[in-house]
Amino acid sequence: MNVTLLYAGLAVLVLLVLSWRVVRLRRSLRIGLGDGGNADLQRATRVHGNFLEYTPIALLLLALLEFSGLASVWLHAGGVALLVFRSLHAFGLSSSAGTSFGRFAGTLGTWLLLAALAVTAVVRALA
Repeated sequence: MNVTLLYAGLAVLVLLVLSWRVVRLRRSLRIGLGDGGNADLQRATRVHGNFLEYTPIALLLLALLEFSGLASVWLHAGGVALLVFRSLHAFGLSSSAGTSFGRFAGTLGTWLLLAALAVTAVVRALA
């Protein structure tokens, strides 16, 4: 499972960046718990949380597909897409609480990727 291992490691590095942004804001605002009603901290927390909501299931599907023998080119495509879409979303939501290209493209791309991974998993399981 070296392909999934690569993308899991890269995803954790992105997660650490997002986590540091939350910690840095908490320290500067002196807010130890919750968001204190601060819009910047609310947004940073949601960026971090959203990454955590979607990334693990995508990595799990990638790992299971790798274990099932899916060609590494498809696994790499899925891993790159995951990191690109989650990064687009994080950048878009970090920049604006409203709509943005990054937020829209990141969300749509992530959903399409998850659908493709799920359908591939079901097809391979039933084959």
